[in-house]
Amino acid sequence: MAKIVSKVYGDALFELALEKQSVTALYEEAEALRKIFRDNGELMQLLTHPKISKEEKEAAVKAIFDGRVSDDMAGFLVLVVDKGRADELDAVLGYFLSVVKEYKKIGVVDVASAVELTDAQKEKLCEKLLATTDYAALEVNYRVDAALIGGLVVRIGDRVVDSSIRTKLSQMEKQLQRIQLS
Repeated sequence: MAKIVSKVYGDALFELALEKQSVTALYEEAEALRKIFRDNGELMQLLTHPKISKEEKEAAVKAIFDGRVSDDMAGFLVLVVDKGRADELDAVLGYFLSVVKEYKKIGVVDVASAVELTDAQKEKLCEKLLATTDYAALEVNYRVDAALIGGLVVRIGDRVVDSSIRTKLSQMEKQLQRIQLS
């Protein structure tokens, strides 16, 4: 259900952004708002509290965000609160951000390596990924996972390229277990 809600509202916000030719501006606002909502648990408690009326929640949203975000985004936030979907705001904004990234051909890449990669290695990896994908730009998230022993695990959307030594050892182990000695 949550995925349906985030898709419906996220698509609506994207349609509005296209219509108003403000994709970049709304994208930046959505990123900032997502951080605000994550960092301010009290605000989310206020917007999702069952004993606070919709009118009070809408008034709070207007008081907090009017003049600080575009009228389109402020109106969108009020709409989401009015429909009782404030608890889905993070998912809605996240979905919207992913749709905009796809629209702008920005790939989100997660790279796990056994050791910290140098800047040169990161640059070379990005060049290869850009050359082998349809993306115009990449947003790369690097992390170190010593359990990989060596190599990389690269994840772009639902595609995974696992060249880690851990995986190669695991595959080798499975092959050795299949060998029958006579």
